[in-house]
Amino acid sequence: MSSGEGGSKRPAISLTQGSRVRVHSAGSREEPMVSVGVFRGLVSVGGENSLALELEAEKGEKERVRLVPLSAIFAIDILLAVKAEEEKRVDPGTASGYFR
Repeated sequence: MSSGEGGSKRPAISLTQGSRVRVHSAGSREEPMVSVGVFRGLVSVGGENSLALELEAEKGEKERVRLVPLSAIFAIDILLAVKAEEEKRVDPGTASGYFR
């Protein structure tokens, strides 16, 4: 199928903060670990980049954040995508700050 067929243009796919995702990553030998939650961003720990996921609470537990190393990820399912907020630009002439 060529990109010109169908007449509809699909938006670019991006993983945005606040999106609900399911991440399949390395677990035991028998089966992968599955983490479901809200994507909070990328974190670097010891030179290794990881996805930060705020896990859905289970059985009375409080919210937890799981760091999943990028090298351990098999697949990411985007369950509910959140649109990225446009950058807010401030006119330097009207911005309040330390120097006026």
